[in-house]
Amino acid sequence: MSAPLLDIDQIMRIMPHRYPFLLVDKIIDMTPKKGITGVKNVTINEPFFGGHFPTFPVMPGVMIIEAMAQTGGIFALETMGCKISENPDLKIFFMSVDKARFRKPVRPGDTLIMRVDLVTQRRNIWKFHGRSEVDGTLVCEAEMMASVNP
Repeated sequence: MSAPLLDIDQIMRIMPHRYPFLLVDKIIDMTPKKGITGVKNVTINEPFFGGHFPTFPVMPGVMIIEAMAQTGGIFALETMGCKISENPDLKIFFMSVDKARFRKPVRPGDTLIMRVDLVTQRRNIWKFHGRSEVDGTLVCEAEMMASVNP
């Protein structure tokens, strides 16, 4: 297996998120002006599994959307050359989610592959289309917008 394009240490230099809310473990592909592919390894140790659901743990859909949004945020910040480690006042805000569809539950042990493609970018506003898969099966897709304020 090849090395990731961005590992967790590099992601933490880019993004302001931290445990328990950093939901991207690595970036395996990024194409300028096109999109990015991120990976989230889902484990039983995720804090939300204690209550969602104790006898049949399922990753909440909003967390899958958030993981895709963070992947898009990494793309936006990398494209802009911004890093939280160099600019502690950096802010990235999730603005909207549309057309969200959940196709199959995501469970502990799954590897979530998140492909997030750029739809439009105007100044500091980014619009993305995200798709998440587990073992090649679509589990979630959505359109998302974010604002970057460096």
